[in-house]
Amino acid sequence: MALEQKDLELIERVIYKNGDDIAVSISRSFERLEERIDAAESRLYGRISAIEDGIGAALETKHEDTADLIGELHSEIRERKTNE
Repeated sequence: MALEQKDLELIERVIYKNGDDIAVSISRSFERLEERIDAAESRLYGRISAIEDGIGAALETKHEDTADLIGELHSEIRERKTNE
């Protein structure tokens, strides 16, 4: 049973049609992947920003604590000098 030219053309058309569908599907998949990557990147930058804020606040508190300690030590030294 030999294939006729019409049969070959139909097969060729089906292959080309499916090829276009596959290309569109792959393109949409890449678009969704890109959106997911962008969302993940945005979440990461948000988390990094929160960490930076936390570190900055902790350093500021530590700086204030250190300044208070130095002030207390300075006061004690002055008191001892005046008592001597």
